[in-house]
Amino acid sequence: MSSYVSPIREPLITGSKTYHQITEDLVSPTEKVPTGSWVIGFIIAISLLAFGLFCIAWTIWHGIGTWNLNRTVGWGWDITNFVWWIGIGHAGTLISAILLLFRQKWRTGVNRAAEAMTIFAVLCAALFPGIHVGRAWVVFYFFPYPNTRGPLWPNFNSPLLWDLFAISTYFTVSLLFWYTGLVPDFATVRDRAKGFRKKIYNFLSFGWTGSAKHWQRWEYLSLILAGIATPLVLSVHTIVSFDFATSVIPGWHTTIFPPYFVAGAIFSGFAMVLTLMLVTRKLLKLEDYITIAHVESMNKVILVTGTIVGVAYLTELFIAWYSGYVYEQFAFFNRALGPYWWSYFGMMFCNVITPQFFWFRKIRRSLFWTFLLSIVVNIGMWFERFVIIATTLARDYLPSSWSYYSPTWVEMGIFIGTIGLFFVMYLIFTRVAPVVAIAEVKSILKSSGDQYSGKAAPGHHHPHIEVDPNFKSYLKKSSFEFAKKTETLDTEEKTSVADTGSSAATLVKAAVDKFQKLEGIGPKIDSVLKAAGIGSFVELSQTSVERLQEILDTSEGNFMGNSPESWPEQARLAAEGKWDELKDLQDRLDGGKY
Repeated sequence: MSSYVSPIREPLITGSKTYHQITEDLVSPTEKVPTGSWVIGFIIAISLLAFGLFCIAWTIWHGIGTWNLNRTVGWGWDITNFVWWIGIGHAGTLISAILLLFRQKWRTGVNRAAEAMTIFAVLCAALFPGIHVGRAWVVFYFFPYPNTRGPLWPNFNSPLLWDLFAISTYFTVSLLFWYTGLVPDFATVRDRAKGFRKKIYNFLSFGWTGSAKHWQRWEYLSLILAGIATPLVLSVHTIVSFDFATSVIPGWHTTIFPPYFVAGAIFSGFAMVLTLMLVTRKLLKLEDYITIAHVESMNKVILVTGTIVGVAYLTELFIAWYSGYVYEQFAFFNRALGPYWWSYFGMMFCNVITPQFFWFRKIRRSLFWTFLLSIVVNIGMWFERFVIIATTLARDYLPSSWSYYSPTWVEMGIFIGTIGLFFVMYLIFTRVAPVVAIAEVKSILKSSGDQYSGKAAPGHHHPHIEVDPNFKSYLKKSSFEFAKKTETLDTEEKTSVADTGSSAATLVKAAVDKFQKLEGIGPKIDSVLKAAGIGSFVELSQTSVERLQEILDTSEGNFMGNSPESWPEQARLAAEGKWDELKDLQDRLDGGKY
């Protein structure tokens, strides 16, 4: 059922798409042979992953000494990258869960890839705790399990163990939420597939038939998982912040860390979503489904969360000064003026200054600047995690133990490998599932498609343009004559007329009223009415219901279930430009109240 949308709002689906075109556009990337760009990207990603696996094997074989950790800096790139990847994984569930609960329609263009990003980022993050223990074969100490060695090994007072429970719960709920959304689309792919491929998608779609009961249960499950995932979005990075905040180390022991970490995670996660979506939008030709309106909405969230992060930075500085605690003051003095000053000012520039450019509408709506700034934001968020960990640990209470930490090629190689792993999984995902949710895009077509809403919609007249009435009547007359003429042509002649490229032919063809905008009229009935000499909304509104029924009965198509009773009234509203009233009428028709 369609709902009223202000014409001021931009359409979220452009190109005057039909339901069939939406299916074709979104499913075809999973059916066609991979493009050259995809193959090149996959080769680069798999190469990075291979190098990362080599570095992991090197670490396990030679020991943790291959990293440049020392007695002062016990956490380096491993925990920095762990927190960075967890932060990136936040935005996917946030977009899908919170925006679903608030019924924000702009989520439909980006939620599917964002949910996938959550799964892949958490997998990349989980790699680091698994190898930073030193001896990878004792990783089972992470898990509480019955044993014969006395008390359980894990320390339940440690936030590191809380991480395990929080992140595994978050991953499980996010995976279920992601897969639930995929089920109807897997069924769509199944219905178009053949042979063994059809069997695979039949298994993945769990026997989905598209019945009302299936949709009802799907909606309930989506809302339940969204309700569970929403507090998890807030809790997971809060618990990650406890890794630092529950310690007694100056610079870490602060109560602002939980909200500050959550805002930073959403900040970096939305930036990564934008980076991925702009690339995907271009490579898979999804410009009609991931529009400038989507990009601008995402940039507004980045602006808000970036400002929150900036306020948190300034609050930390103020509290350190106001507390009068010399060790806390030194921790922040060391961050800004110590040996790692470059990372601190890089963090401040990338996270505080660059998001403020999104106050300007031109930059907020520019694909180039959005792509560039989204990458800059994630570089800044990596700097933030590095500043918190390395600069704090490198200067502790004893000057005799001060040191300068810099990563080895092995540590950098592992991080590069996780980037490769992330993009390998994402590129495979684009080949096996629709990147944009088909069913959800179709659900907003009648309220957010450019042929139904926004300034491009029929009936929304530009306030500064007046059209000559004589020119209007000429177009109406010419469009009707053109419609009658093309109905009598054969296929080759129609193609010839359509391909002439002449402005007159193009103008006249564009002026033919599209009866498909009316409830109950599809492409076949549209052509039948045009063939019967009814070429405009005015003519349709003046045609009796009996005459319309006679046209349907005498045509070759089977239109037994189509009642023309409401067509003249709908056509009258369309001809008068009363699109709001027309939508209300169509809503009543959908509800059986006409």
